[in-house]
Amino acid sequence: MALRVAAAASASASRISRPQNPQFFSLPHPNGTLKFHNPPSHHPRPSALLPLPTRSRRYIRAISEAAVEPAISRKEQKESPKDWKIKMLYDGGCPLCMREVNMLRERNKSYGTIKFVDISSDDYSPEENQGLDYETVMGRIHGILSDGTVVTDVEAFRRLYEHVGLGWVYAITKYEPIAKIADSIYGVWAKYRLQITGRPPIEEILEARRKKGEVCKDSNGCKM
Repeated sequence: MALRVAAAASASASRISRPQNPQFFSLPHPNGTLKFHNPPSHHPRPSALLPLPTRSRRYIRAISEAAVEPAISRKEQKESPKDWKIKMLYDGGCPLCMREVNMLRERNKSYGTIKFVDISSDDYSPEENQGLDYETVMGRIHGILSDGTVVTDVEAFRRLYEHVGLGWVYAITKYEPIAKIADSIYGVWAKYRLQITGRPPIEEILEARRKKGEVCKDSNGCKM
């Protein structure tokens, strides 16, 4: 009994004084000194070493990814390959068209054969593109070969795909009557693409572009 009381008293004293993890403690005993092993206390790790909550980890990860991902500047977007074989005149305001443009742009990273020209850009110049004005190129797809030859409709797509290693996609359109049928189908799409993509009629687009051009010309407000 005395031994248990003494041990209890010692344990209480240990909790109050909080010793620095002694390896043993002693108690008097008629036959000698008893030594008891005191296992090291398992204090929790500092909070800095604890796993972060899932939400915090995701937040930090998102910041890290944003920090390391290089931002694409406007200048970089305008850079074109020096040895291009064909220009693609595309409507940057057409959401469906841009899916194909982005696919070709990705393929072109390995080939460097296509020069992409956004006709909806304020910088679009007919003089630099065989005199093709905005209204004309809005009507259907146009491509310009490096020798100045202008190609349109399905032939333009075929040439573009050939220059990024996908010529097989449109290969069959080289032959009649497939070529004529393909152009007819594309012609329907070109005629109604503004309506299909939920955009205003071409007349309204041209008027808005004209007004924007006048504002930019008067105030230089469109220049970056």
